[in-house]
Amino acid sequence: MASQREIDAMRLAITLSARGIGTTSPNPPVGCVVLDVHGKVVGTGYHERKGEPHAEAHALAAAGELARGGTAVVTLEPCNHVGRTPACRQALLDAGVARVVIALIDPTSRGEGGAAVLRSAGVDVEVGVLADEARLVLGDYVATVERKRPVVTWAYPMTGYAIDLATFGELRAAADVVVNADGRVRESLAGSHGNGILRLPDELDATDTDQSMKCLFEGGVRSVLLLGRSTLGDDWLASGVVDRILIYGPIAGPAGAWAGPEGFVVSGITRTDRYVRADLARSAPA
Repeated sequence: MASQREIDAMRLAITLSARGIGTTSPNPPVGCVVLDVHGKVVGTGYHERKGEPHAEAHALAAAGELARGGTAVVTLEPCNHVGRTPACRQALLDAGVARVVIALIDPTSRGEGGAAVLRSAGVDVEVGVLADEARLVLGDYVATVERKRPVVTWAYPMTGYAIDLATFGELRAAADVVVNADGRVRESLAGSHGNGILRLPDELDATDTDQSMKCLFEGGVRSVLLLGRSTLGDDWLASGVVDRILIYGPIAGPAGAWAGPEGFVVSGITRTDRYVRADLARSAPA
């Protein structure tokens, strides 16, 4: 059973992992915290960009020799394969950690999985610690692996209400790509993939939703932000690939205009000094 210090460390790791949203695709945003033998935090890290060191590598580098005999707390099962970077389970073994605490098992684990290899090497492994909280960051990654398509968020102002594009700034920084109402594709404001990891089309075929989703997914895209009311959005909605809808409206206005499409429920409300935003999510997976 995880100790309180390990639980606290996992919450820190989850918070750290969010820093990688929008910059790691097609890899997941992961956070890691290393505790020494006394339970003190001696190293932290998160996966910053695809192709660069993973969360465990950053945290272990920060901890140095203090990791030996200690505990690594990580939001996703350490990887068990060598790709652009070494296998994280090997880095943990080389560092001499005695225990690894994991929130979620990686659905893309290769072979027997990092957790199993660590156990077979004598490391104490616990899985499922704060799993629901970790899904706040990793949920979209898991969904894309299961569905073989990106998670799609459709953001638009309610009828008769105009908003400045700057309003979408935070959303654009958290998505892999932004799709305009006319189908044009561009990378997110975060500039997360200037290293050419993503392979993007200039424009999506509005007549073939399945092909558009396949093209984006195979290009490394895991999250899509569709901006503005459009026929493209209506087609994606009808095809069942829209996962979230964000509707922007004025502080005062007709209440009926907030109604979202059938099959969606309100999952959040945001009010600023300029607008109210209703966040809608599918009541059941598409």
